[in-house]
Amino acid sequence: MTTRLRATGLRLAYGDTIVVDGLDLDVPGDAVTAIVGPNGCGKSTLLRALGRLLRPRAGTVHLDEQRIERIPTREVARIIGMLPQSPVAPDGLTVAELVMRGRHPHQNWFRQWSAADEAIVTEALTWTDMLALADRPVDALSGGQRQRAWLSMALAQGTEILLLDEPTTYLDLAHQIDVLELVARLHRERGRTIVMVLHDLNLAARYADHVVAMRDGKIVAQGDPASVFTPELLSAVFGLEALVVPDPATGTPLVVPLPRALV
Repeated sequence: MTTRLRATGLRLAYGDTIVVDGLDLDVPGDAVTAIVGPNGCGKSTLLRALGRLLRPRAGTVHLDEQRIERIPTREVARIIGMLPQSPVAPDGLTVAELVMRGRHPHQNWFRQWSAADEAIVTEALTWTDMLALADRPVDALSGGQRQRAWLSMALAQGTEILLLDEPTTYLDLAHQIDVLELVARLHRERGRTIVMVLHDLNLAARYADHVVAMRDGKIVAQGDPASVFTPELLSAVFGLEALVVPDPATGTPLVVPLPRALV
C-alpha cells in the first residue's frame, strides 16, 4: 500500500478547544478513503489539516515524506485539491470561469493562460457532463450540478489527491449517487487518491475502499468496509444498534438501524 499523506501525533484545535489529539493516520495512495463518525468528532478538522488549511498545535502532516508546511504553497496546490463543505462561488461567476480557476496553481508571471489550459478546462467540463452548462452562473445551478461544477474545477486543477468534505450534503439521494459515482470514476479512470468525509454509512461502505471511523478526536478503527462496519463498532462509535447485512446490489455492508423499541 502506497502512502501519499501521513499524519503523526496530530493535535488540532480551535482556540482553546482541542478537537483532535495524538492522531496517527496513513492515507492509502491507491484508494478511496471515507472518514466517518458522529458530529463533532473531528472529521472535517482532520481533513483541513491534511490539506494544510489548519496548522497543527503538535504533530506533523507529511506529503510524500516531506513535512507539508515546508512545501511551497503553489506546489501543494498542484498535488492536493480540497473542496470544503458547501463551497460558495462569487456572484455571477460562470461554470467555465469557476473551472478556469483550477488552473491558477499552474500559472505564474512567465506562464500565463494558454491553449493547453483551455483544452484542460474543456476536457474537465466534458468529463463531468457540464460542458453544456459552461456559460451558466454557478449560483443558478441545482445542487447536484453545482457539485459537479466544483469537481470539474478540481479535475482541471490536475491534483493527484482530492479531499472532499461532505460532498453530498444537502443533495437528494439521486444526486448523492451521481456525485459519488463521479468520484469513483475519478479514482478508477484518473487514478486520483480520494479522501472524503461522509455521514451516510451505507454510501461510505459502497464507494470507499478504506474507511476511517472516528470518535472524540481519535481513530477508533480503520480498514476495508466489511471490517469496520460491524454491529459492535456501530454501537461503540455511533451509539447505534444495527444489523449489518450484504447490500443486495453490491455485496458491500448495508447498515440497518434497529428501532429503539427493539433494542
